[in-house]
Amino acid sequence: MPDSNFIDYVKIFCASGNGGDGSMHLRREKYIPKGGPDGGDGGRGGHIILRGNPQYWTLIHLKYRKHIKAEHGEAGSGNLCKGKNGKDIILDVPLGTLVRDAETGEKLLEVVEPGEEKILLKGGRGGLGNAYFKSATNQTPRYAQPGEPGSEGWFILELKVLADVGLVGFPNAGKSTLLSKLSAAKPKIADYAFTTLEPNLGIVQYYDDQSFVMADIPGIIEGAAEGKGLGLRFLRHIERNSVLLFLIPADSNDIAEEYGILLGELEKYNPELLHKQRLLAVSKCDMLDDVLKEQLEPTLPKGIKTVFISSLTGEGLKQLKDMLWKALNDTETE
Repeated sequence: MPDSNFIDYVKIFCASGNGGDGSMHLRREKYIPKGGPDGGDGGRGGHIILRGNPQYWTLIHLKYRKHIKAEHGEAGSGNLCKGKNGKDIILDVPLGTLVRDAETGEKLLEVVEPGEEKILLKGGRGGLGNAYFKSATNQTPRYAQPGEPGSEGWFILELKVLADVGLVGFPNAGKSTLLSKLSAAKPKIADYAFTTLEPNLGIVQYYDDQSFVMADIPGIIEGAAEGKGLGLRFLRHIERNSVLLFLIPADSNDIAEEYGILLGELEKYNPELLHKQRLLAVSKCDMLDDVLKEQLEPTLPKGIKTVFISSLTGEGLKQLKDMLWKALNDTETE
């Protein structure tokens, strides 16, 4: 498979800067042979900072930047001069980036707001110069504090796509076609399974210049939560969606059974996904007449709002947008 520009998982090594040493300096000038201690403090080591940037949609810019190290702080000097702080390293990341410790898997931080800055690793504190230790009983301290070492480690950055609506369905259910009809997105469309190999985002326009974001997730197969197919790799993107739109084609053998399988995979991956609002769209309904729809309705899954749609003819798409908008703005949970 050729390399894709969409990278949602990277492992990087980061190291913050060491703090500069404090200065052990005694003032010595003409006519001032015993001026006392005047050693300045050392500078702080550089931080490693993550900043949310809405212009980024992938982690590809970090894929080949495996080692990231901030500057060390400079040592203090005489005349109470403080050392220069080490330069911080600011890494711009897409909104929805989560950072874990590579060894323990512990979740460390998330970046979800534009311009939000979070320190991944703090730089070491600068050491105190000998002037700090001067006292009535120790007027000429001949020692200073060394700078603190910085921190380092391997980290895993995961991107979870931020979208209002997530499309959930088996491969070749028509998710990419629907996204292309509702938005200006141009995902790859073909008549074979796993055409979509990465999430695609589209902005769906609604009335009065309002809009919402829809994400087309690669198809889920039974056993995805255990790593089969592409499901395990992309299921995490569904965690960010406010509403889940299940898409099942009208020519399926058993729509209720397929819905149950999809729901089961989500529950295995993360039971909290079941608390999200859900809608069901029966796609490819251009092959159904009114009589067949009436016969099909009693077999549909219970407890979920359902709409018949056709991306080919446009049938039901306006009703679907209305239902999605209402679900997104409904404060009540089902």
